[in-house]
Amino acid sequence: MQLLIKTSLLSALVLLMAACGGNDKNKEVTKKKEKLVELKKEQAKTTAEIKNLELELTKLDTTNKKVERPKLVILETVKAQTFTHYIDLQGKVDADNISYISPRGAGGQVRAIYVKQGEFVRKGQLLLKLDDAIIRQNVVAARQGIASTRNQLELARSVYQRTKNLWDQHIGTEIQLLQAKTNVEVLENQIKTQQENIRVAEAQLATTNVVSNVSGVADEVNIHVGEMFTGAPTAGIKIVNTSNLKVVPNVPENYLARVTKGTPVIISIPDINKTFNSTISIISQSISATSRGFTAEAKIPQDKSLKPNLTASVRIQDYTTPNAITIPVNTLQTDERGKFVLVAVKEGNVMVARKRQIQVGELYGDRLEVKGGLQTGDVIVTEGFQSLYDGQTVTTTS
Repeated sequence: MQLLIKTSLLSALVLLMAACGGNDKNKEVTKKKEKLVELKKEQAKTTAEIKNLELELTKLDTTNKKVERPKLVILETVKAQTFTHYIDLQGKVDADNISYISPRGAGGQVRAIYVKQGEFVRKGQLLLKLDDAIIRQNVVAARQGIASTRNQLELARSVYQRTKNLWDQHIGTEIQLLQAKTNVEVLENQIKTQQENIRVAEAQLATTNVVSNVSGVADEVNIHVGEMFTGAPTAGIKIVNTSNLKVVPNVPENYLARVTKGTPVIISIPDINKTFNSTISIISQSISATSRGFTAEAKIPQDKSLKPNLTASVRIQDYTTPNAITIPVNTLQTDERGKFVLVAVKEGNVMVARKRQIQVGELYGDRLEVKGGLQTGDVIVTEGFQSLYDGQTVTTTS
């Protein structure tokens, strides 16, 4: 029993000593950390003091100045100029009057073609002749039918007149008179119906003559004698009138607020090396579900070298400002304070590079609009600014 009590007391004593030792170790670590923080603060303060003293000595004591060769740079003087931003898109040349010729009726088999691809055609000119044999027979039959009816009508009128004369002499019955009159009226109405049938048949006959509804050039003639003509684009005639041309680009939907009717446009046709100035004339009222954009149209003048479906480069002017300050975009740099450029300023007899914080605006091509931080007459470093630091002397080739 005494041995058990001694063993328990010994274990408790060991645990107590370990706990005390652990507390002492934690206190020592905390103390060393605090000492390290104090030393780092002193080091930073000492470093700053050394740097300030070196700068002061550099200004005051020429014997302590380090001889440093100025860095060769290229400079540009800031000027105010008009800055314009464009939306660069691709479009195609199109014509307002592109017609696919179609028959006025249901179509039919082609008997003759009176136009060739590339020929100029006038509005109303005959282009195709469709098979009209059956319709022509219907017209002949209708005309023969009305001739027979007219003969019957002449006979009925004669009978009526004789019956009326007898009736006036109190010969015959009233029913005979009325019957003779009715026969005349029936035949007159029948002739009217036959005349209308003839007009319908003649109109159907006219539909076998396929004419052009516009003036222009027969751009495509995809039909041959003996084939069925229904007006389908793949088997028909395409007439193009190039007197009214336009360029149609597809504009992304994020530019919807920046592109309006009347917006200036510069149109370039690289294949014919021509450029035109125009404005947006039409903007579609819906966004395409597939391209997530909207179409715009800009008119271009008539030109013999222009053809529908030519590729066009379209520059839509969505922003412009006069007297803007701009810089080459590659001169822009960033530090913890924000965006800056290096400017060259005269300090004494030397040219020194200095950081200049700026606020930027729009970017187009290689020019960046500067909203603040620079003014006309400032000189910026455009080449050689890499590894150039604030306060370093610079020089130019001139």
